[in-house]
Amino acid sequence: MAGARGRLVDAYGHGVLPGDLGIGAFEALLPGAAAPGTTLFDSPAGFAVRRWCPPLLGLEPHCSPARYLARRRELGAYEAARLLLRGTGIRAYLVDTGEPGDLTPPKELGAAGSAAAYEIVRLEPLAQQVADTSGTVDCFLANLAESVHGAALSAVGFSCAAEALVDGPPPSHGPPGPVEVRYAAARWLATRRIGERPADPVLLRHLVWHALAGGLPLALRHRQDGPGPAAVAGFLRATSGLGTDVVLLPGPAHVRSAALLAADLPHVCLAIGGDPAEALSRAPFGKVLYAGGAVGLPELYVSGARGFLAALDRLVGERVAAGEWSAADGQRVAALVGEGNARRVYRLPGVVGRRGH
Repeated sequence: MAGARGRLVDAYGHGVLPGDLGIGAFEALLPGAAAPGTTLFDSPAGFAVRRWCPPLLGLEPHCSPARYLARRRELGAYEAARLLLRGTGIRAYLVDTGEPGDLTPPKELGAAGSAAAYEIVRLEPLAQQVADTSGTVDCFLANLAESVHGAALSAVGFSCAAEALVDGPPPSHGPPGPVEVRYAAARWLATRRIGERPADPVLLRHLVWHALAGGLPLALRHRQDGPGPAAVAGFLRATSGLGTDVVLLPGPAHVRSAALLAADLPHVCLAIGGDPAEALSRAPFGKVLYAGGAVGLPELYVSGARGFLAALDRLVGERVAAGEWSAADGQRVAALVGEGNARRVYRLPGVVGRRGH
């Protein structure tokens, strides 16, 4: 992996489960849905885990799931996670803390992986937590503004579901007016249950625009089965000129449209896992970040990082071998995509990959 040098900033992920797991519980955390009578260990994700993770725990590659999990239990969940995370090549984790479940917080994930770790605050649970302790609309809106401001003091970014910002008529591209916000807040507070997260698009747009005013990057989460980045193009254009970066988190089916928006709008980037070839064929190289999106299993951090680095290294090698890129340019692009862009966008220490560095 000479081009990528095995160094990554993971621009979007989640905590891992701290306890030991049986084979069924482990398989349930692999991405995808298996057909009846089959197993997710027979899937791209399952094969990647079996290829890259066993050697980090002292086993041969491709060993059986039962043998691997027996070794995992023998080591204990913490020691297994420590060995796995330290074998990823990830030097900094950006952790969305809004995923439900008893997942490790950023500080613990970073300590296990011997890496820096930073928080990305998910806006929907932030609003839910404020609503749980606010009795009136005025109190809710004031506390919400205070909570967003307070979160910005320690976090490196915010995240929100892209579905909340799907373009409607032109007024929906910008922030909603105060009367509209008060009506939406009153309606939601009157009907919600304790612990319920907001889904009202007016309230979420208010929340997003409030977060944007703080200047931290906003990560937009796109569901694989949801509308693609093109559906929020109006919102993205409305946010141009604020001085705040927006990072698209597209699924594999939406990488092309995300890359085209990143190419068109100066403040828009995309963060991807898997093969970066599609993104790097359409977006400027300073707009593409790595984001594995792992949740629950430290193994997903390993397989995601190893797969991405291998694909990036192949791409760089092919371009250099074909004479399309110089070797120095190939190394610089790999450094930008692997960690430099994430460090710049999220204002992390140690920006790398600029020309002349």
